[in-house]
Amino acid sequence: MRGPHAPPRGCTKAYDLTQFSDLGLAKPLLKALADKGYTQPTPIQAQAIPTVLSGRDLLGIAQTGTGKTAAFALPILHRLAEDRRPAPRRGFRCLVLSPTRELATQIADNFKAYGAHLGLTVATIFGGVKYGPQMKALAAGVDVVVATPGRLMDHLGEKSAHLNGVEIFVLDEADQMLDLGFVVPIRKIASQLPKDRQNLFFSATMPSEIGKLAGELLKNPAQVSITPQATTVERIDQSLIFIEAQRKRPLLAELLADRGVERAIVFTRTKRGADRVAKYLTASGIESASIHGDKTQGQRERALAAFKAGQVKALIATDIAARGIDVNDVSHVFNYELPNVPEAYVHRIGRTARKGKDGVAISFCADDERPLLRDIQKATRQTIPSFDRRNDKGLAAAAAVADKLAPPEKYVDPRRADPRNNVPSELRRQRNRPNKGGGNGQGQGHGKPGGQQGRGRNGAGQGQQAQGQARSGGGDFRGPKRAAAPSERWNPID
Repeated sequence: MRGPHAPPRGCTKAYDLTQFSDLGLAKPLLKALADKGYTQPTPIQAQAIPTVLSGRDLLGIAQTGTGKTAAFALPILHRLAEDRRPAPRRGFRCLVLSPTRELATQIADNFKAYGAHLGLTVATIFGGVKYGPQMKALAAGVDVVVATPGRLMDHLGEKSAHLNGVEIFVLDEADQMLDLGFVVPIRKIASQLPKDRQNLFFSATMPSEIGKLAGELLKNPAQVSITPQATTVERIDQSLIFIEAQRKRPLLAELLADRGVERAIVFTRTKRGADRVAKYLTASGIESASIHGDKTQGQRERALAAFKAGQVKALIATDIAARGIDVNDVSHVFNYELPNVPEAYVHRIGRTARKGKDGVAISFCADDERPLLRDIQKATRQTIPSFDRRNDKGLAAAAAVADKLAPPEKYVDPRRADPRNNVPSELRRQRNRPNKGGGNGQGQGHGKPGGQQGRGRNGAGQGQQAQGQARSGGGDFRGPKRAAAPSERWNPID
């Protein structure tokens, strides 16, 4: 499937191509692009599309907003259409791995839009929804599957999907995959892929672990590195406000009440914090919604739809959930809490000032967040203009009301926290724990198929493979500690 569009070996400079029609894409793709009003490729598209068309592996360093989805979706669709063949049952020809449900949905929607005139099939595989429709979609074979690692691993384990027919493998947002603990599942998935495949690897940053993973997956790759244009940062009016942690919510409500704030994304570090902020803002008369990993897929979709429609002024989000939010008219970004990782600051503020528009990014900094601020300013090589609102008497009364609604969370340095707390809840699989017994020294034991039901005596459940246990007096007894069986250990899932 190697075509005539290969760039010179090792060449990474931009090509003098100003129109999509210059890239050698199929006419149905050009028609779909014209339908969306796209005529000129972005720098990463101009460099990456010829490489992907050639069949060569690609390492792309590009941040959100550079057009990288089209940079791999367009040439992949071209190659699949040029060499049509049925996908194997329960298999697929192209696999795209994405860190979050929202981003997976966004990527799949782009594949469908660009391939509207090609007749290729696209399916999404992610957690938080039922397995049945996904199994049905995979049963007959699919041309392109966009999946999150956890749910894909589940399908592979259930034999409802296999990787034997994968011709093109795309790993998107690799650095975010590392943050979410997905590197081990990715390696397991990659080990089951055919050897003679094309690999496309995209990441906004290149930490050592991601560099190692890229070295394992890629073979003699072409490299494309696209940094955001300086004018993009210049269009963002950045500022910093020093404020006590307990007064952040009333300050946020004060700023959001300004008429100049049309549509805002507010970033928090934790899911609980996002819910508390949304609750306070709503009580203050500001329409808001929170979006994070503990929300169901339906709740997340409804919140995002309301935000896009302008029914919600402020969307409160965690960094993980914000990946995949594609809204162009965000006037303001608020860092309610500074991120633990400096690079996340750039991702956050990049949600505003899109498509040539101006934007505003305002960050709150409590005293215990100063080390995070130093890391951000060191990484971005800039000093953010600051204002001091500490000891502001006007916020004191409002802060007291906010504390009654929900006490503020105290910042805990993740380097000192229990490492088990650093695992996002959407990545945890609940262990299969025994049923609680109880009541007057008798507990119920329920056997597995082929076993017997027995009534516990003095707290001991009887019967083959009985799972329920109870102590005299109705206490919760799970028995002596033991190592969890492989099926009981938590595994990263979305």
